[in-house]
Amino acid sequence: MDAFIFSLTISCALASFLYVCKILNWVWFTPKSLETRLRRQGFAGNPYRLITGDLKEIGIIAKRAESKPINFDNDIVPRVYPIFHTAFQKYGEKCFVWFGPRPALIISEPEIVRDILLKNYIFQKIPGSPLARMLGRGLVMLEKDEWAKHRKLINPAFHVHKLKHMVGSFHLSCTNMLRKWEEIVRSDGPTELDVWPYLQAMTSDVISRAAFGSSYEEGGKIFRLQREQADCILRANRSLNIPGWRFLPTKENRRMKELAKEIESIFVSIISTRMESCNKEDDLLGILLESNSNEIKQHGAKCGMSMKEVIEECKIFFFAGQDTSASLLVWTLILLSKHHDWQARARDEVLQAFGRDKPDYQELTHLKIVSMIVYEVLRLYPPIVMLARLTDKECASGKVSVPAGVQLMLPVLLLHHDREIWGDDAKEFRPERFALGVSEATRGRLAFFPFGWGPRICIAQNFALLQAKMALATILQHYSFQLSPSYSHAPRTVVSLQPQHGAPLILTKI
Repeated sequence: MDAFIFSLTISCALASFLYVCKILNWVWFTPKSLETRLRRQGFAGNPYRLITGDLKEIGIIAKRAESKPINFDNDIVPRVYPIFHTAFQKYGEKCFVWFGPRPALIISEPEIVRDILLKNYIFQKIPGSPLARMLGRGLVMLEKDEWAKHRKLINPAFHVHKLKHMVGSFHLSCTNMLRKWEEIVRSDGPTELDVWPYLQAMTSDVISRAAFGSSYEEGGKIFRLQREQADCILRANRSLNIPGWRFLPTKENRRMKELAKEIESIFVSIISTRMESCNKEDDLLGILLESNSNEIKQHGAKCGMSMKEVIEECKIFFFAGQDTSASLLVWTLILLSKHHDWQARARDEVLQAFGRDKPDYQELTHLKIVSMIVYEVLRLYPPIVMLARLTDKECASGKVSVPAGVQLMLPVLLLHHDREIWGDDAKEFRPERFALGVSEATRGRLAFFPFGWGPRICIAQNFALLQAKMALATILQHYSFQLSPSYSHAPRTVVSLQPQHGAPLILTKI
């Protein structure tokens, strides 16, 4: 008996020792080793601080940046990238920032960014936190073979001939929004209206109709729940991520679990009903279910998606598609409200192509001025301002040797605003720079990638662009608009780049 107790004591002591060593390695030895290796390569940053890294400073700087609006000169980097802007000012472009015990390098050389995005099996997306994964663990977050399988099954839903059939749904959602505007905007003069919540509701309706067809009314409920969920996650991510904290029964944690459960139940209901129905609907969900069914029939269940995986794809598409599309549209209207000459040119092009009639697919794709404007908005105000990658083993990209466990931050916004690439007018709204297309504007360099780049470029890119052109064309047919005196220029990132204080415009019926 004594021998057993002695053996058990030794085992427990050894287990405790190993656990303590693991913790010490995570919070101290590994970070300090990474710091030493990065400094040897010429990178600079704050000294590592136990567990928190730069998190405390990040919170203070972010709060300070969001506390007041800025001048409307498109110099938005200090407000949108406050921690990285501060690091650049203090240490130069070759710098790193500490997100807790993990350092993050800012990679701003186009060729290295290209190499990282091209090697998607080596440089992978940073696994979302358990909280972030509540929004959906679909194609956006998957890696390697699992990502390839899902991409193959989802691709048919975004073929060009499928998008043509969605134009009607796009137009219906836009006209429904304009009907709401008509109830508010006076016919005898200009009226102030904050268009931001209407654009969010409209893009939510577009996603609902395009994705779920006859079940689109459920989309409004999903949108409201996911918006609250995103706000909860944003607040949680700005605090230190303590392992196990999300399991504590705090008020915030309980609410996030309730939201996740409610959202999932809605998706389960929609998908189950569709799978039991004999009717085939030509929406994204219908196409995905058919593609998945065919794959399972031909190659077995392992090659298809489970019910859970289909739900995750729907969750992430619904959230990401609505959020980024609304962001693109609101900044387009804000910039055209300031640049009346381009607003007039775009309206003339739309009226010449469609008059007051419903825009059709072919003509929408040939709107040159509207396309130039959309690209310039995406350059100045990209919905996703930063891409992040991680490698689980040491590798090299260009002249940089990346140790395992170091985050790589690819600053979309910085490259979109780079004076060496775009010229001294890089922060000016000049759609004519895209008159000959993206390749000519960038001179072949990777300096414009609002939808990502390489194998993992956004699968819904054409969907988003078509939706934006339809919405813009429909608005231009019916309204002229300018900035309200109450507008405050305050872009900030809440998943996508959004106007912190809304977008009050002065609308006039035409």
